[in-house]
Amino acid sequence: MIMGLFFNRKRSIDLFAPVAGVLEPIEKVSDEVFASKAMGDGFAIKPKSGEIYSPIDGTVTSVFPTKHAIGLKTKGNLEILVHLGIDTVELNGKGFEVFVKEGDVVSSKTKLVDVDLNFLASEKKPNDIMVIFTNLDKHALTYEAGNVNQGDKVGTVE
Repeated sequence: MIMGLFFNRKRSIDLFAPVAGVLEPIEKVSDEVFASKAMGDGFAIKPKSGEIYSPIDGTVTSVFPTKHAIGLKTKGNLEILVHLGIDTVELNGKGFEVFVKEGDVVSSKTKLVDVDLNFLASEKKPNDIMVIFTNLDKHALTYEAGNVNQGDKVGTVE
């Protein structure tokens, strides 16, 4: 009977800041597709550096050929899209150096990508780093907006 208690416990997933900067709700980004949560709920960070780390412990499920986005999945099958900037797909990989590949196991200490923020600025691309949960379903996302350092625990998914 006691074993049933362990199987019914909810697992929460810790969320970490992938980069130092200012964390804000996804609704504040300038791209309507993201701001309207059409891709899923999440948050964005106005970055202070271009070193982007994993926001979760999980596995890399995809690295977009244009290097502007990386798909991740937790052990509980929560899917996360880390999207680097807005309209950056148009850059065809320029300004991004990727350090992971599909199948890699990652944590908040794993660097995913270096983003050349000066290059994004020269191309007039907003540099918001977005963390989007594409299959939250019945899960609840909570996070704390404000100044964050890379690796800070910023929220949870229950």
